[in-house]
Amino acid sequence: MAKANEKAQDTVEDFDNKIDVDHIEEVDLKDPEGQQKKDATGAADLVGDEVIVLTQEDVYLLQILDKLVMGYGNVFGLSEDNNLVDNQYSVAVTMNNIAQLAWMPFSTYLIVKVPARILMPCLIFGWGTAQASMAASSSFAGLAATRFLLGLFEAGCLPLFSIMTAHWYRRSEQPIRVAAWYSTNGIAQIVAALLSFGLGHIKSDKIASWQLIFIVVGVITVMTAPLVYWRIDSDITQARFFTPEEKKMAIERVKANQTGIGTREFKWAHIWEVAYDPKTYLFGGLALCLNFGATVSTSFGPTLIKSFGFDKYITALLNMPFGALQFIAIIAASYATQKFKLKGPVLAAFIAPVLLGLALLYHANRQPVVNTKMALGGYYLLAFLFGGNPIIVSWMISNTAGSTKKSAILSVYNAFNATGSIIGPLLFNSRDKPRYLPGLRATLGVFCAMLSLIFLCIALVFVLNKQRERQRVAVGKPAKIRDTSMTTKYETYGNEGGLGENALLDKTDFKNNEFVYLY
Repeated sequence: MAKANEKAQDTVEDFDNKIDVDHIEEVDLKDPEGQQKKDATGAADLVGDEVIVLTQEDVYLLQILDKLVMGYGNVFGLSEDNNLVDNQYSVAVTMNNIAQLAWMPFSTYLIVKVPARILMPCLIFGWGTAQASMAASSSFAGLAATRFLLGLFEAGCLPLFSIMTAHWYRRSEQPIRVAAWYSTNGIAQIVAALLSFGLGHIKSDKIASWQLIFIVVGVITVMTAPLVYWRIDSDITQARFFTPEEKKMAIERVKANQTGIGTREFKWAHIWEVAYDPKTYLFGGLALCLNFGATVSTSFGPTLIKSFGFDKYITALLNMPFGALQFIAIIAASYATQKFKLKGPVLAAFIAPVLLGLALLYHANRQPVVNTKMALGGYYLLAFLFGGNPIIVSWMISNTAGSTKKSAILSVYNAFNATGSIIGPLLFNSRDKPRYLPGLRATLGVFCAMLSLIFLCIALVFVLNKQRERQRVAVGKPAKIRDTSMTTKYETYGNEGGLGENALLDKTDFKNNEFVYLY
């Protein structure tokens, strides 16, 4: 493995040495009639979409599906067959997130050192095997162990996908690409509901419905691993679907990001910077709050709907509209951030319906007889919270530079994500059935706190941009620079007034005075 990584690193460095980054702009990237009548500005990301984004969509759908079927399995008798009592189901749900939290340091290292083309299929094979193995559990111990392994292999997925998006696309293009693969949350919700409804009708004396669901989903995931290895490429310099000229154009396109094009060198200085960067903790706080609430829908959504009085089959089907709303919310949120070139304000706007939904859900369950229509309407409004994660992820990768730093801060994000997902289920104790009022009340408070964190993030970005302006003036550069990474159409960056000298270097955002933070 070490030799493979060393070879990959040499490839990146050799390719960099062959490119005169100061003269790439001599190729007219804005001329739609040039380069054999090929739109060079869009050529790189067009092929990237066909290969990179479509693969990410398929894989992320499977990852979310593997998580979701736990909730549907519970509807079809998982707790009874495994003799789960008290809060053992909640603990089993959280084992996935405990594993992600524990594996965070290793994820950071592996994402930097191991090429994506090798790492991604290995992770897929691992979590697919763990998912299928869950069907063999007959006790809390077996269920918890396989759920832990599932989380361990899934831990690197979101950070890896986020970094790939940052490497391949301009900052203005990243939100909608993150949304493309993250929106499969909603599709997975629909697929999980249909699978559970269909497989739940299969009657057998030898295998329970929940076991069949786990096996089918796990086997499909395992079969995907070799296909991903065949299709994916690790970075721009190793892309088999690019010609040498297209590689140059693809690198030039992302130059204005000021985040480099990736390296296999693990830098401890970047890790230290993550530790004292306030963005780490503010973005982490957003992830914790958001995923605290996400637990209500992912793990307890089917259980909550069943508590409204519906049978297990109708419960499965009633989650389909929720999945559709998830998909719409994610695409709409990411489109809004790309359209208005603002992330914090859009994130705050999408949290407002979530607060309303939680208030309705809480109020409906406080009535002597649960107001089913109000409760269901409130539950469906929770779908808006899924528009938040792609905004946070794209906000983080847009405002962080340096390969190791990006990997580390995304792993920390995943750790906060996991922490929120660990705490969330524990507040929905079986003794609070069927209304779970304490858990709903706590979740409402958490989302109020999240709004405050969003405004703190916006204030921090303002302060950091002022610092960079002073740094530029001190070395003779203009205080205000045009951030061409956020323009709708490609514009060449740098080579005037000393700008562009750091663009393709593996410098962190703190060390690059040309870095512009996004709101």
